[in-house]
Amino acid sequence: MPRWKYGKRFGGSSSLLMRIGRWPIAAMAFGYVYLTAVYLTLPDVRPLATAAPATTAFIELRAREAAREARPVERVQHWVAYDDISQNLKRAVLTAEDSAFFDHDGLDYDELKKSMELWKHGDFSRGASTITQQLAKNLYLSPSRNPSRKFRELLITRLLEGALTKRRILELYLNVVEWGDGVYGADAAARTYFRVSAAGLSPEQAALLAGSLINPRRYSPGSPPRRLRQRQAIILRRMRGGGALASTAPRAPAARTAAPPEETAAELETLDEDPETTPDEAEKPAPPDSTAPRPPAKDPS
Repeated sequence: MPRWKYGKRFGGSSSLLMRIGRWPIAAMAFGYVYLTAVYLTLPDVRPLATAAPATTAFIELRAREAAREARPVERVQHWVAYDDISQNLKRAVLTAEDSAFFDHDGLDYDELKKSMELWKHGDFSRGASTITQQLAKNLYLSPSRNPSRKFRELLITRLLEGALTKRRILELYLNVVEWGDGVYGADAAARTYFRVSAAGLSPEQAALLAGSLINPRRYSPGSPPRRLRQRQAIILRRMRGGGALASTAPRAPAARTAAPPEETAAELETLDEDPETTPDEAEKPAPPDSTAPRPPAKDPS
């Protein structure tokens, strides 16, 4: 074979290899720039250790939605200290949302792994959110489930866990979480739906509020549909059984929370499907009973 053909052949291959070799370098450079940009725009969470946030990303989002729809912006929120929130509500919320809250470092790695498997196929319906992750989302992000937003949520979650105690994280969460249109925090929810303070919530009322967190704008504690009543009953069984939550205070590292009964956990997970994507057309409010909340009432203050 003529000499020039060797040169042409190997020269072409060499050029191709060089071009292919540039891709990993370019990808690494892009990743570095992206991570740097994300890091520089992360919020400073340290003031939350002693100060209550003036607003949250979710509150601002609801205000923008109201403005677009030309309706009044509603916000009922009364900040209360951790010790002024009913133990019943703390137990109910942890039972429903994050029973391992006091044991993990902000992330549920088993659930995160399951979510990532779905994300690889373009399915972002599974949230795998601990209470710390939910707090990060409420304070700084949006309901979007795209990977970029989720990545920021994971980073902010680690910042929150590093800067705040578990007690403070739970206190913040219970004071900012949305519990219906314009209703934010435990005390506002207790007064709006039951006309009691956050400290006065009964186990039944607490379980109803905790059950509605899956989508409080759809499943109102003020007129609970059958699905919400089912969640309330499951949460109450888990609370009373003591399986899902041993206490609402940090434990020694060796003390682990016992797993809830499999059939009860499975029941609750079945009811945890996103109601926005799997609406139940036949849902109707359950018949009145002794634990039904009174109609929503404006706070006297």
